[in-house]
Amino acid sequence: VQRHAAVHDEVMLPPGVWQRICPRIDHGHVMLGPIVSNGQLVGGIAFTRDRYDQAFNADNLADLNALCLHLSTRLAVLRSKPFVFRMNCSNITPREAQIAELVARGFTNSKIGATLWITENSVKQALKRMFRKLGVSSRAEMVAKLCLREDREQGAESIPE
Repeated sequence: VQRHAAVHDEVMLPPGVWQRICPRIDHGHVMLGPIVSNGQLVGGIAFTRDRYDQAFNADNLADLNALCLHLSTRLAVLRSKPFVFRMNCSNITPREAQIAELVARGFTNSKIGATLWITENSVKQALKRMFRKLGVSSRAEMVAKLCLREDREQGAESIPE
């Protein structure tokens, strides 16, 4: 983890030891790779193989390192681009747009209520109304539908990937 490099079970343990630690047949071989943001480990990717399959090798690790580097870089790029809300959505009110923006920032219902000086129940009811109006069933889906990301290089807006 200190060097943020992908590893497989036989790099860290003697051959066969992993199978004793994790006896599941579908986890006979394991390969793990880090997802890094601002120099900190924020996630990972794991691949497993059946114990009767070939163990992971150096080529597999190189591929996983490339994938982890790509995902870590993409994460940094996505975090550097600001969100722009579509206010031309005639389906929602200005107050609902405020709620949607706070949802996009990761606020809880109680924090949204405190920020907008309304009750948590009012936030819940507004979200239910917004879900119906927009034809969505989750907060993430609502934000994706209402939110655009500004593409600085092209000067155009695009839907988040």
